[in-house]
Amino acid sequence: MGYCDGKWTPVIIMVMINSALGLANALVKKVLDGGVNHMVIATYRLAISTLFLAPIAFFWERKTRPTLTLNILVQLFFSALVGASLTQYFFLLGLSYTSATLACAFISMTPAITFVMALIFRVEKLNMKSKAGMGMVMGALICIGGALLLTMYKGVPLTKLRKLETHQLINNNHAMKPENWIIGCVLLFAGSSCFGSWMLIQAKVNEKYPCQYSSTVVLSFFGTIQCALLSLIKSRDITAWILTDKLDIVTIVYAVSVFSITEKVGSICLIL
Repeated sequence: MGYCDGKWTPVIIMVMINSALGLANALVKKVLDGGVNHMVIATYRLAISTLFLAPIAFFWERKTRPTLTLNILVQLFFSALVGASLTQYFFLLGLSYTSATLACAFISMTPAITFVMALIFRVEKLNMKSKAGMGMVMGALICIGGALLLTMYKGVPLTKLRKLETHQLINNNHAMKPENWIIGCVLLFAGSSCFGSWMLIQAKVNEKYPCQYSSTVVLSFFGTIQCALLSLIKSRDITAWILTDKLDIVTIVYAVSVFSITEKVGSICLIL
């Protein structure tokens, strides 16, 4: 029984994380449809993550933390730009054009994109004669093919209730247009590609600075500044930063928790 429990633990964790991400995407989609600037959400998320993890990083890694050199800071800055700022910029913008379901599909495609990039930059080697190599290639093709299928074909409505269809058309009209749907898919792909690139960059950073909490704090701090600057592309209205709706606040807090846990798990996996 103990063996079975240990065997299924990673699967259970992955299912829980993906379920939490799905709910987070659905809530963020609702907030975006309400008119909230997508980079405001990203900025708040990274700012809260920085404030929450800073004390943990300071006390937990104070004896094991190596010197934070200028070279490492520059690497963390670009890691934040690719993995936090640009990833969220493209992903959240793409989410506003499409749906939470499609966003989850593109998140699931990230391992395939990372695998392809790792092959291109020769970070990993592929043995096509082995079963493992064939399995990785088939998995990558299935992930990418599934995302392309969802891009080109949205399927039939699950309900024929006219009231529901009318409500969706009124509140999400821009996402219903085929051209905007394609644009949204391209943006989601760009976000997934940035996140896949971040995996490769952060893996190199972790070799020189193997402190998951401290690294995440510095990355989140840089990302907060970068996202705040990117938010100026869409709007320079200060009132856009004032959140009064309870759903907006709850969504941001929940998204912070989910994405921070996901980032932490990803950093641990990269270090291991």
